[in-house]
Amino acid sequence: MVNKSLLQNKEEVGASKTRFLLINRGNRPHSILLNFLEKDHLLNSFIKAYNTKMKPLRTLNCLARPIFRTPYICNNCLHTSTRLQRPSNPAPPPSSAYTLLPSRRIISLSGPDATHYLQGVITANLSPAVARTSGFYAAFLNAQGRILNDVFIYPDPKAEAGGWLIEVDSEEAERLAKHIRRYKLRAKFEVRVVGQEEMGVWSLWEGEEGPWTQHSLGEAGGERKLRGEEVGCGDKRAPGMGRRLLLPWGKKPEMDMEETTEDVYRVRRYLKGVPEGQKELIREAALPQESNVDFMGGVDYRKGCYVGQELTIRTHHTGVVRKRILPVMLYEKDTPMPQSLEYLPESHFGVEGITEDTASIGRFEKRGRSAGKWLTGVGNIGLGLCRLEIMTDIQAQGEGAGYKEGDEFTLNWDDKQMKIKAFVPPWHLTK
Repeated sequence: MVNKSLLQNKEEVGASKTRFLLINRGNRPHSILLNFLEKDHLLNSFIKAYNTKMKPLRTLNCLARPIFRTPYICNNCLHTSTRLQRPSNPAPPPSSAYTLLPSRRIISLSGPDATHYLQGVITANLSPAVARTSGFYAAFLNAQGRILNDVFIYPDPKAEAGGWLIEVDSEEAERLAKHIRRYKLRAKFEVRVVGQEEMGVWSLWEGEEGPWTQHSLGEAGGERKLRGEEVGCGDKRAPGMGRRLLLPWGKKPEMDMEETTEDVYRVRRYLKGVPEGQKELIREAALPQESNVDFMGGVDYRKGCYVGQELTIRTHHTGVVRKRILPVMLYEKDTPMPQSLEYLPESHFGVEGITEDTASIGRFEKRGRSAGKWLTGVGNIGLGLCRLEIMTDIQAQGEGAGYKEGDEFTLNWDDKQMKIKAFVPPWHLTK
């Protein structure tokens, strides 16, 4: 039974694990029983949830993420403290740094048939004229030519009979491993999802230096030589993306540079227009060319058959790509249109909660077809799937020029509206 007596704020009643709280909202007091596991952080989490117009709860046994304790509780102070506790945006990416990528996992393929199998299911060429000595970027497609997963694939130096390490979105690792097992039939190789406590994926970058080629045929040249049994590759998806390394868990790159966070790495990707993972490259919906997998060196148009090749090669030869994932920048409706892409960490537009299902991009003060879709973002920047002939000066083959200099666009979600501008990265092929 819940004690019916009204208590002020927080008061000890009996055992340390049982506490009562009175929250007065609009002269409607509620006595609420909270069960603790010897700590008070659950109390504050509940108060925060309650003051965001949740219905009164009578019993609470478990609550998610703890927040800092507050010694005194009232509606006004709580509202102020909630605003102050809003998470800040990541800092601008430094010119040189390295970071661990917890959002990536490794799948191990080992056995005599692993190479033959992979060659028939990925977009890149596993056996080019020059043998692979380091990792490379590629994608798995379904039979309709749409992306299942974007991956990096590395030769496994520890595999005895030939093996490969597949780096994939951590939330998709088990699913991709299941997909591989389903279609390997009688092929002789083993599939194993490597535990996060075994191996970590790192990204390293040093300024904008280093060789980079505008990819159009998936060339495999220009690979950086690795030291000993080091597993990694140059990240050639865009200029200045740096390198990737696979290291035993707990070990860091031996580099004299700053260590940063994956959120900073994500900002860097957005500024360069590089999508990654299935929250940005929607599974079984995104096409390789629309996702820039071809520009990023993940498609070899000269290799033999693979799953999903028919649509991919036809799109390449017809040259009709009407949409591309581009970096986009948000700005206020009463501010001038930005001329260059710039990350402003002090901007808080609430874009982190936007999904492609709840937001749309359209012309400012004009009617017409949708100009694109919002994919993801942070602060004032993000990635969007943009119609080229509407949002940029790139004219798709067979399409009329719909873009005019000075055209503006809006991103609409829930009850909010912001202006949005797309930028074509200079490394894109615009032939």
